[in-house]
Amino acid sequence: MIRTQIQLTEEQWQALKKLAASRRVSMAELIRQSVDLLVQTPEVVSIQEKRRKALEVVGIFHSDGPTDLAEKHDDHLAESYTA
Repeated sequence: MIRTQIQLTEEQWQALKKLAASRRVSMAELIRQSVDLLVQTPEVVSIQEKRRKALEVVGIFHSDGPTDLAEKHDDHLAESYTA
């Protein structure tokens, strides 16, 4: 393994320490697991990107837009994410 240093906020450190204790693993192991998850799933979109896409959707629907939005809003939202 390669040793490295990272900097965390106080809140991140506290949350990580608590989670590590509850799972009975080291903080380093939790960080390795997190990195593995991120690297293995590159299609994971950041919260900021999800928010941006959701806000884009708001501008798509005008008075001449879909008439079934109340019933099929999930379908329209999913369609906008793939566009």
